Formats: sequence, C-alpha cells, structure tokens
Amino acid sequence: MQAITSERKREIAAQFGTSEQDTGNTRVQVALLTERINHLTEHLRGAKKDHHSRRGLLMLVGRRRRFLDYLRRNDLEGYRELIQQLGLRR
Repeated sequence: MQAITSERKREIAAQFGTSEQDTGNTRVQVALLTERINHLTEHLRGAKKDHHSRRGLLMLVGRRRRFLDYLRRNDLEGYRELIQQLGLRR
C-alpha cells in the first residue's frame, strides 16, 4: 500500500516549492509529511490495534515538528503562510 503516489508528490512540490523537482525545499517536505500523516491517521481510525503504524505516525509528526521549528527560525512569514495553507493549528 503506497500512501502517496509520485504524481501527487509532484503536485505538492509544484504547489509548495519553486518547481516539480524542488522536493528538498523545507516547505515541500512539511507538505509531504502532512500528506502522509493525514493518510496514516485515517488508517489508524479503523485499525485501533496497529501499534507499529502508530509509532511510525509519531515519528513522522516529530520530523514535521522539527522542520516547522527550523522554518519558524529562518522564515517566520513563510512559516505562518505554510501552516495556514496546510491547516495546521499553530
């Protein structure tokens, strides 16, 4: 089961980065992680006892948090714009 297709990845990179190939951009990485987190959250709603996936989800959330902290330190306006676009609540 693939959570995110390469087409979807390119769409996200084009939307949040400078081009489709700009996958290393912090904003793009946060958006990709958010996509994976949302997908995994939906999976865990139905699979209450899937603790291995739950641990993976927590690791993804921690990675996204670190990226967001970095972005907030280096580009506060970009950070605020990104969390509003993604619908994150900070």
